[in-house]
Amino acid sequence: MGSLAADAAGDRPHVVCVPLPAQGHVTPMLKLAKVLHCRGFHVTFVNSEFNHRRLLRSRGAHALDGVPGFRFAAIPEGLPPSDADATQDVPSLCRATMETCLPHFRRLLAELNASGPDVPPVTCVVGDDVMSFTLEAAREIGVPCALFWTASVCGYMGYRYYRNLMDMGIFPLKDTEQLTNGFLDTPVDWAAGMSKHTRLKDLPSFLRSTDPDEFMVHFALKVTEQIAGADAVILNTFDELEQEALEAMRAMIPASASIHTVGPLAFLAEGVVPRGGPLDALGSNLWKEDVSCFGWLDGRAPRSVVYVNYGSITVMTSEELVEFAWGLANSGHDFLWIIRPDLVNGDAAVLPPEFMEAVKGRGHLATWCPQEVVLRHEAVGVFLTHSGWNSTMESLCGGVPMLCWPFFAEQQTNCRYKCMEWGVAMEIGHDVRREAVEEKIREAMTGEKGKEMRRRAVEWRESAVRATQPGGRSYANLDKLVADGDAGTSRRRRACPLLNAGPWFADAGPPSKAGSKQPRSPPATPNPIAGAHRTSPELAKHRGRWER
Repeated sequence: MGSLAADAAGDRPHVVCVPLPAQGHVTPMLKLAKVLHCRGFHVTFVNSEFNHRRLLRSRGAHALDGVPGFRFAAIPEGLPPSDADATQDVPSLCRATMETCLPHFRRLLAELNASGPDVPPVTCVVGDDVMSFTLEAAREIGVPCALFWTASVCGYMGYRYYRNLMDMGIFPLKDTEQLTNGFLDTPVDWAAGMSKHTRLKDLPSFLRSTDPDEFMVHFALKVTEQIAGADAVILNTFDELEQEALEAMRAMIPASASIHTVGPLAFLAEGVVPRGGPLDALGSNLWKEDVSCFGWLDGRAPRSVVYVNYGSITVMTSEELVEFAWGLANSGHDFLWIIRPDLVNGDAAVLPPEFMEAVKGRGHLATWCPQEVVLRHEAVGVFLTHSGWNSTMESLCGGVPMLCWPFFAEQQTNCRYKCMEWGVAMEIGHDVRREAVEEKIREAMTGEKGKEMRRRAVEWRESAVRATQPGGRSYANLDKLVADGDAGTSRRRRACPLLNAGPWFADAGPPSKAGSKQPRSPPATPNPIAGAHRTSPELAKHRGRWER
């Protein structure tokens, strides 16, 4: 495995990684940052101040001390101060980071470049695509910027078609009746690169609005179209899984923004980051992990447990919580259920005493867990999920089929692909009823459909393993991402290979602390087709057990 490691700190490339401050974005960015560190990069990982405090509470006072060559930093996210143990409101967070973070990030970059001999100058930035200010800041100091799209490629394509929905008069919706009268079942058979089974209801959910100024629709368009101005695009997927969507994405984006599929990052990181070492121990879970669930799982038969986790953002009503509870109870299967303190919208998550009595001895409740490890435990038979992309990839890495209850954003798109294209899931339905939950669990655990879903999930796991091993496409793309530039280039340019500087960076020259040569203007955006965790004895015992 090649490395860019150098003898002195000043000779090392320095990448600054900036995720959106939400669990589903922090987790894959931290995995990518660890991989880059193992390939020779000095890493500065930038959390929001809100998440910085949460990580210290959930993981301990030394959780953000870092390791040599890997440090953490924090900048304000622009929202009012809060110590809530919950994800911040997503639209508010997106608006705040877009409007307020740039000057804070500028200041951080200047401080890093003035830090002295122990910290090399910043040579490249990897920004979450949703953190659009990172691209502007990188341009200002003359270093390349990669944008990391942490969600699915099919989800990305769904957002890109929002402009078409505007042009076609589909968005905004005419009235709220279109939400329930069958209008959302309209086929989307005109969208290149999307599944032929796609309906309006399967596109990212922000379009379900009668407001022409719906912020999240316009924000999604902004951040997905701006990706064309990056020096590289990083994707947590693998080619075999999303081939048609990838081809359509490549057709939309200029070649100067080279696309690198490096997923699943879970497998890729496991092959690069030394297991059990201090870098491996750096974790990203914003809630305190309950590892007692492993002792409970160890006492269960293989593939006998329903694992239930709705992710870090999903909320539901008390009535929906109760319907899920009795569906689980009536299915007759053992279950591990993750119930965040903020899961019920505006209320505490309280389960009926009679339910607790009915499931005594076959149900285990926790507030959070190391999901990646849980999904590779031999006892887990099916995953009831909100269909976020991290959960989807982690389930495929474990070879575990899924039951889907998508909540928002591109989770609906992921759900449709899992059910219709990849053959690994069934959907419970938005209007959750205990009878439907019970029926789907029984079918997924013991029915013929469930057996076929498991077979397909195992096949996808094997494909993911091949992609991330030496000789695989994702592994090769990682090599390409961090490869040295031409032998004749300057030492600084070779130290910033992360993004083989495209045409508009060709004359950029090396960054300097006093100033830098500015890149040419980027190409115009083309119009679209009009779990990392700390190592503990309990966790170490279970890591790597993904064979069934």
